[in-house]
Amino acid sequence: MTNTDRLGHLTVLISGAGVAGPALALGLARYGARVTVVEKAPALRGDGFAVDFRGHVHRTVLTAMDVWEEIHARQTHMGRQTVVDADGTPRVDLPAQMMSGDVEIFRGELAKILHERTKDTVEYVFGDSVATLDDTPDGVDVTFERGAPRRFDLVVGADGLHSRTRHLVFGDETHYLRFLDHYVAGFGIPNHLGLDRAGRLYSEPGRAVCVGNYDGDSERAGALLVFRSEQLAYDRGDVAAQKRILRERFAGMGWETPDVLKALEESDDLYFDAIAQIHVDRLAKGRVALLGDAGYGATMGGMGTGVAIVGAHVLAGELALAGGDHRTAFAEYETRIRDFAKGCQKISGNAGPFFAPPTERRIRSRDRMYRLLSSRLLAGFFKRLTEKAATGIELREYPA
Repeated sequence: MTNTDRLGHLTVLISGAGVAGPALALGLARYGARVTVVEKAPALRGDGFAVDFRGHVHRTVLTAMDVWEEIHARQTHMGRQTVVDADGTPRVDLPAQMMSGDVEIFRGELAKILHERTKDTVEYVFGDSVATLDDTPDGVDVTFERGAPRRFDLVVGADGLHSRTRHLVFGDETHYLRFLDHYVAGFGIPNHLGLDRAGRLYSEPGRAVCVGNYDGDSERAGALLVFRSEQLAYDRGDVAAQKRILRERFAGMGWETPDVLKALEESDDLYFDAIAQIHVDRLAKGRVALLGDAGYGATMGGMGTGVAIVGAHVLAGELALAGGDHRTAFAEYETRIRDFAKGCQKISGNAGPFFAPPTERRIRSRDRMYRLLSSRLLAGFFKRLTEKAATGIELREYPA
């Protein structure tokens, strides 16, 4: 048996065609598994924030996936981001390494790369989603919102923070979602500051506005809004209500905020969600496993894409080593990825307070600290500090 035949007997359904799902599909298909990826969106999503990779673990996994060079070819080349006063005066420069890692790429571009590498060996079904899952001793019987029912040997939920797969098999997300006292929004705006692969961050107590240009487009930029809040009740599908929340929360804020809010009204690409984490008791149940944000997600600041890529590498490798025995493979996957994911989630808890410190005193303290950390004297230490969580796993050697 060759390595490309190790999983030839296995059929796997992956829910979610973001990054985690296609990354796993790439690994499983190379071992011969017959993989189907179902995605509720009508087509591959080309939008999303920029995501970064840092440290030797990310590089090792991306090199093994044969996408490291392609990611570099499509990277953002993002430069420094600057914390400013209300009048735009710089307070402190945040080095590119801190915000963008060793290499940074738009999430949509990364999804395209993974789709390009798998579209000829993996079945993609867009515009559909899982309706029910029935885990039996011989396989998982799946019904879909649109397509005909099918049976698979295994099912993997890679469908994000608000995972439908997790809901069906593990229970309602209220048991697993840990709210971190902040909300975040992102959307495209005109590049009225004339930024070129640079960013600006302005904070007032409990709220922050960031404007950045990641791709050198002289016409377009992106806005990121973060605010501290009690947990809100709102319809995740009601964009108008989300825009209203943002208008209310950022009313009267200084710097470029009025122009950003004006652009918000005309935007058609708003992302809005709580800054939160997912904590499950286990990552697998029967023939169903969770991957990426569905199992150990963090909205921002926890290197979620890097963790998902590493998780996909480990899960595919463990299934190959176990010859498709899901009991053995899922147990090893959970053992090897859990502490790593928790370590990355731990730093994500700082994301909200970093962008939107609760008081003026905390804002000044943040700026002093990062001014010191970004100095030439501490540059090496700062780099190691930003890579610590990303390198907190010892990778096992898997079949080539």
